[in-house]
Amino acid sequence: MSGTVPISRAELRERRRARLGPLQGLSHLALVLWTVMVVVPIVWTFLASVKSEDEIFGEAWSLPATLRLDNWARAWTEAHIGQYLLNSVVVVAFGTLGTMVLGSMAAYVLARYEFRGGRAIYLLFVSGLAFPVYLALTPLFFVVQNMGRVPVVGPFIGLNTYAGVVLVYIAYSLPFTVFFLAAFFRTLPGAVAEAAFVDGASHSRVFFQIMVPMARPGLVSVTIFNILGQWNQYQIPLVLLAGAKEKWVMTQGIAEISTSAGYDADWGALFAALSISILPMIITYTIFQRQIQAGLTAGALK
Repeated sequence: MSGTVPISRAELRERRRARLGPLQGLSHLALVLWTVMVVVPIVWTFLASVKSEDEIFGEAWSLPATLRLDNWARAWTEAHIGQYLLNSVVVVAFGTLGTMVLGSMAAYVLARYEFRGGRAIYLLFVSGLAFPVYLALTPLFFVVQNMGRVPVVGPFIGLNTYAGVVLVYIAYSLPFTVFFLAAFFRTLPGAVAEAAFVDGASHSRVFFQIMVPMARPGLVSVTIFNILGQWNQYQIPLVLLAGAKEKWVMTQGIAEISTSAGYDADWGALFAALSISILPMIITYTIFQRQIQAGLTAGALK
């Protein structure tokens, strides 16, 4: 019996190129165009953040004569971007934590357990993906306002509170989280969980000690997507935190810089504030890039 000859990676690439044909060139061209569309505005923003206003409007793509780091200092102190950054970190941290805890548990139950009404509950979660949050801003305002009138807990979860924004973030992030993780949990082998049940493990122990570690790539991917989505959210905090400027998040602070002075806005500080808001997301994605790619491909390969 003759053994199979292993195929090298170079040969695999050649076969893939032959199979794709002209589509490979088009896909590479699309990736190059997409890269340019994403990278160019980011590079221009960072360049503008260290320029004077004359350089920003006079020679947009030229390098600055001197690095105007005072733009960053003004954005951090005078524009209170430091406080807005801290507020965003607090709100997004608790919002993402709540989303992942509730979303992962709901997705696991819907994916691995058969019960009456389970399919309908899953479809209700998925239907949330087709419902724009912008259409719910007015009802959300009154819901959170009414929550603030509840005795004892009302002052902590009403309008102009971190908790009110966090609860809404969790609600609007759950549909995608449940949709993604339910599909991921279905791909995980059930033999390990069944063996744990035979050994006397409880359902919660199986979930937290067995299934969660096995689903780590998917959990990391969804966590990063939720962080990005909540970090860039503007409409929800604009409606729910309008009366508490000291609790505004980054998006509100940047909008305040661009509109407070009218046509005499501090453009250097504005671009510095934009750069400060972009940096945490770039750092986060750079650190977890491999985990995100692994999570997106794991479900398709299993």
